[in-house]
Amino acid sequence: MTTIQALLAAAGLPRLEARLLMQQVSGLTHAQLIASPERELDADSAARFTALAERRRAGEPMAYLLGSREFYGRDFAVSPAVLIPRPETEHLVEAALERVGREHPARVHDFGTGSGIIAITLALEAPAWTVSASDLSVDALDVAKANAAALGAAVSFCQGSWYAALPDASERFDLIVSNPPYIAAGDRHLSEGDLRFEPGGALTDFADGLSCLRELAAGVSAHLRPGGWLMVEHGFDQGDAVRALFGAAGLVDVATLPDLAGLDRLSIGRHPS
Repeated sequence: MTTIQALLAAAGLPRLEARLLMQQVSGLTHAQLIASPERELDADSAARFTALAERRRAGEPMAYLLGSREFYGRDFAVSPAVLIPRPETEHLVEAALERVGREHPARVHDFGTGSGIIAITLALEAPAWTVSASDLSVDALDVAKANAAALGAAVSFCQGSWYAALPDASERFDLIVSNPPYIAAGDRHLSEGDLRFEPGGALTDFADGLSCLRELAAGVSAHLRPGGWLMVEHGFDQGDAVRALFGAAGLVDVATLPDLAGLDRLSIGRHPS
């Protein structure tokens, strides 16, 4: 038996991270850890904590170690099969809710859904909407389906690559959203921080960073209803290129919206009415 205090001290991690990992293995609350630092932990739990601490020291994201990350006020399960939810993506959700309207009975599809954060959040925030989502990765879809079930979100899922994933090739939507792979191959960020551990195919198109965005824009006119919106997240330096793609696809009211840091974060465009 080893005390919680001794294990936390030996973890070699920032205090909050160590305590979160301890909560994960012990089932104790933060308050209980503070109140009972001399409590002893059984050998199995101590070994699991030590293993998690070692993985964290090696740089593995806390979200994967804890198995969840908050997005739009809700906890979503995550695994190395999906990207870690980031607050910047909340801007995409807010833009969709604002322009389509929560009370409008819209049909919505989320391409490249990953853990399902966009589709599930939209379904919960706008119950009048009919929401579907797709991903090429079967493992990612398993995570998304589990999140939808856990959060009580009515989202239908399908597997496949972009528009080819749709069961009905003629289906049209009032809103298409996506946070596609948009980092260019060879970008130094892919070898830094959390991105080292996230699924490469969800981060980069293994090309110039725009190929998935091109595909979404090129096929959108066949899948948007008149007046319907396409909204995509992209890199801070891709606003000009994405607006050009949207314009070439015949979309109107094309704009790029910044995140809280003032960086280009998402572009939107509307099918002519």
